[in-house]
Amino acid sequence: MTEAKRGRNGLDVATLGGGCFWCLEAVFKEVEGVEQVVPGYSGGHVPHPTYERVCTGDTGHAEVVQITFDPEIISYRELLEIFFAIHDPTTLNRQGADVGTQYRSIILYHSPEQRETAVRLIEELDASGLWEDPIVTQVEPFSAFYPAEEYHRDYFARNPNQPYCSLVIAPKVRSFRQKFAGRLKA
Repeated sequence: MTEAKRGRNGLDVATLGGGCFWCLEAVFKEVEGVEQVVPGYSGGHVPHPTYERVCTGDTGHAEVVQITFDPEIISYRELLEIFFAIHDPTTLNRQGADVGTQYRSIILYHSPEQRETAVRLIEELDASGLWEDPIVTQVEPFSAFYPAEEYHRDYFARNPNQPYCSLVIAPKVRSFRQKFAGRLKA
C-alpha cells in the first residue's frame, strides 16, 4: 500500500479512475508538470488485490492511476479537466467495451481542497450541457492505493501494436495531444 506523498518536494498527488488504467497512464505521462504516473487499484475493500481479483468485481476497487505532479506547473483542476476530456464520465461502470465496477469513473481526493475542486468542476461541467447525460463520476476520500503488477506499467509504450493499444489507447492519446497541445511535455 502506498500513502499519498503530498508536500514532499513541493509535489502533490491525484488518484483518478476512468476506465482502463492503461489509457489514463498513457495520457498523463505526457502532461507537463506530471512527475510520475503509476497504474493501480483503489476505492475498494480488499487489501493487496491482484488484477485478476479486481477483474471479478468483488474487491470494490477501480483501476486507477496515481499521479504525482508539480502544482506550480499544472493545477489539480487542470488535471481534472484533462481527466474529464479523455473519458466518458456519464457511463456507469463502463468505458466503451470495458464493463464492470473496476472501470467506473472515480476521483479519490487527498484533501478537502481536492474534493471541493472536483465537486465544483463536476457541477460546472453538468451545467455546461457538454454531455447529454449527467456525470456519474464518484468523488470519494482516498484511503489506499495498491500499485498494479509490473506488466501493467508503461503498457501502451511497451505494446503499441497490441490491438487494444492501437484501437483504443492510441486514438485517445492522439485526441489528447490535439486538444491539450499546450500541456504536453517538451
